[in-house]
Amino acid sequence: MLTIGKRMPKIEPKKNEPEDVVSVATEEVSLDLLKNASEIAQEQIESIGGTTSTVNFGELLDRIVKDALQEKASDIHIEPGEHEVVIRYRVDGMLREVLKLEKELEQALVFKVKINSKLRTDEHFAPQDGRIRFTFDGKNIDTRISILPTTKGEKIVIRLLTSEGNAYDLENLGIVDRELAVIKKSYQKPYGMILAVGPTGSGKTTTLYSILKILNSREVNITTVEDPVEYDIPGINHVQINNKADLTFANGLRAILRQDPNIVMIGEIRDNETARIAINAAMTGHLVLSTLHTNDSVTTVPRLVDMGVEPFLLASTLNVIIAQRLARKLCEKCKEKYNITQKNIDEVKELRPDISELLVDGATIYREKGCDTCNKTGFKGRIGLYEVLEIKESIRRIIIEKSSNADDIFESAKKDGLSLIVEDGVKKLKQGIISISELIRVTAIKE
Repeated sequence: MLTIGKRMPKIEPKKNEPEDVVSVATEEVSLDLLKNASEIAQEQIESIGGTTSTVNFGELLDRIVKDALQEKASDIHIEPGEHEVVIRYRVDGMLREVLKLEKELEQALVFKVKINSKLRTDEHFAPQDGRIRFTFDGKNIDTRISILPTTKGEKIVIRLLTSEGNAYDLENLGIVDRELAVIKKSYQKPYGMILAVGPTGSGKTTTLYSILKILNSREVNITTVEDPVEYDIPGINHVQINNKADLTFANGLRAILRQDPNIVMIGEIRDNETARIAINAAMTGHLVLSTLHTNDSVTTVPRLVDMGVEPFLLASTLNVIIAQRLARKLCEKCKEKYNITQKNIDEVKELRPDISELLVDGATIYREKGCDTCNKTGFKGRIGLYEVLEIKESIRRIIIEKSSNADDIFESAKKDGLSLIVEDGVKKLKQGIISISELIRVTAIKE
């Protein structure tokens, strides 16, 4: 772990200085290496920008973002502490500490981020949101900036909005067999609604973009309304939410429907108004894709009813609900094969009886080990675990008659072959893709 910095005066922008100008004082500060720093530490410091006795904050920020991209991180967390600033990357859904800065460098780094994202540099007690575009090797990388005041200083989270998601196929995401067939059937319909549900960071948007990539052609008009626009696909019209201009999901969706669309993607259904407009759009000949925060596919229906959508409208417009989670994949270089024993199954049963019921004594599975390829974690990359609910006629009748009864929907769906997220996880466990520990971590007990 590195600690960079040397005591420096408090930095404030000059009163008469434009906000888009950074003074020399904010650009360069002394860089004091630790007395006992090893050669490895020196190389790491140089890779971040400290090649001499000074460090350039513009270069430092560039190097942090570039390094995070190389590590395939989704977010960068710059967190102020009592005596230091900690920088962490979120890789494969898990945060990992990579760097420490002296506390004296905090204000200059925050100031640099605010300048680049065109935020107020004199505001220290209110949250702020902005954007920065970085360019590496001729390729633009857009980032979303969130600044939050805490008791120790201003915390920064940089969300890396790469275009990698539009390269995924549904099969690459982990959707296969019956689930893949159901989704293909649903997006081939000219109208109706496809919903991806799950918690934040479960890959819902990536799943919908993979479907849009399949549907994208010159014969159809596809428009998305998002906050933020995460992937930029040629041939698709992307609309960015802007609350200051009153461009909300609901208002944006109304405007899109006047643009003669065939397919509409709504980044998230957040309120009653957006839900009702989306349902009406699906009824009037549009294919609508969107996301919603629910724990599983079955509880999505009562959630929408609670948001004010009429059950008979839901029944006639819903095509499919895709519930999902993201699990870390075992590293192919070092994953370890072993035969599960009854003792192992009993240990799992204490935590998750629903998983233990699906395991067989003596079955061959894999577990994490750790090597240089995966940074000693035992995991490399992620894969989705899915629960795909096809809205068949039997379920449509239940929605109309007993709209809020998730139990009846679940029983009917199970008879039609619904596979739960945990069941999909056990299938991938037996295939050597994930480990038991990861399956337990990302799935919830089905009540």
